[in-house]
Order: sequence, then C-alpha cells, then structure tokens
Amino acid sequence: MKPTLPHRGAGLFGDPATEAKPAAWRANIDGGSRGNPGPASYGVVIRDPRGEIVARLKKYIGRTTNNVAEYYGLIAALDYAQSHNIRALYVESDSELLVKQMRGQYKVKSADLQPLFERAKKMSRTFASFQIRHVYREQNREADVLANEAMDEASGRSTPPQGENRNSKTAKENTAGDAGPQFFSGKRRAKDLRDEQSYPAEQRPIRARFRSGVLYPLEDVNLPDGAEVDILVRPVSKNQ
Repeated sequence: MKPTLPHRGAGLFGDPATEAKPAAWRANIDGGSRGNPGPASYGVVIRDPRGEIVARLKKYIGRTTNNVAEYYGLIAALDYAQSHNIRALYVESDSELLVKQMRGQYKVKSADLQPLFERAKKMSRTFASFQIRHVYREQNREADVLANEAMDEASGRSTPPQGENRNSKTAKENTAGDAGPQFFSGKRRAKDLRDEQSYPAEQRPIRARFRSGVLYPLEDVNLPDGAEVDILVRPVSKNQ
C-alpha cells in the first residue's frame, strides 16, 4: 500500500507550508490646504476586511501645503493600523505625488516632505502586507469631506452637507514634483467652483514656458485643481 502524500501546499506533517495572507483593511486618505500654503487638515476613513467603516479620523494641522497634509493623513492611517494590530493595509489616495513617492517612482525633493516620507515608509514596512494606489477624487469623497470638516471646525465655520463641501485642494501642487509649476487640464468640476475665493475672477495674461509637451505657468495662478482655462499663444522674448 502506497503511503498517503501530504496535500500540495502542505508541510511534511500536513501543516500549511506558508502562512495564510491576512485579510487587508482599507484606508482612504486625503489632505487639503486652503491657499496652499494655508489652513490645512487631513481626513481618513478606515474600513475592515468586510468593507464596513470602523473609524473616521480628521485633524486640523495648521498652516501648510496640500502635500504635507496628504502625508499627515497617510501617517494617521498607518498609526491607526499599528495601534489596532492590523497586519495588512491597503491605502487609497487621490494624491498621485504621494502614491508615486511611496512606490519609489518619484524622488522626494522637498525638505518639508522628506521627514514625513521617511516616517511613512518606515511605518509601512512593519506590516505583513502594505499596498497603496492612486484613485480619483470622486472615489475619495468621504475622506475629502472629513478634511474639509476639520478646517471648517478650526475656523468656526459650519460644514456644508456632504456633496457640497468646500474644495480643500485649491491650487494643488503639480503631481510631477514636490513644488513644481502647475499646469491645468480637463473640465473644471462643479465642486471646484464652490469656493469663489480660490481663483481670480478677472482675466489677465500669464507668462508660461512650454517644456516636453507641457505648458507651465511662471507664476501662481491660484486656480482649483483640474480647472479648464483658455490659452492664447504669443511668443515673447526672454528680455521682456
């Protein structure tokens, strides 16, 4: 009679050859600044492996930039997961800059972001499984609402109902660099039009430089992220 062989994937005595992967919890994170730099805060929504919301975190962090606020949101999510013995964490953020820096696709050039990046990276390595991906703002709405609530509460203003929150990402820094020039494309969302103080009402000429297929304004135009603008191309000399 032939001896019974262990099931494929099992150890010599029938024990699992490898430990089963822990179920992942999900964190949606967001950070915003009104003015960039300006009053800033973060919002975090934590879901358990069944998809149920178990925590909503928000905090006003003072005057800083959008990108700094985004990292504070990430660190808050990592800290919550560590303190609750969560072994697998899946993070969603609408900051392409933060996601690509955490993935090693972008270098961290900003002195303000460097210590936050190093702290977040160190914390992420403590998990059995850690993943982070970029999502569009519409998919990150709950975290965005929390960030706006924190700013409203700090300023003494009432928070609009969900779906009518103020835009906390006015003049968001270009995702291709830590503090690089801005460029704008796509249609302006209705959400971006709600804070009329976030962009100039008048039309005015703005000097810009074209490089590698992208037109970069040479001054802060203070427009909402994703705003649509008309561009009239008129070459000027460097001495002007």
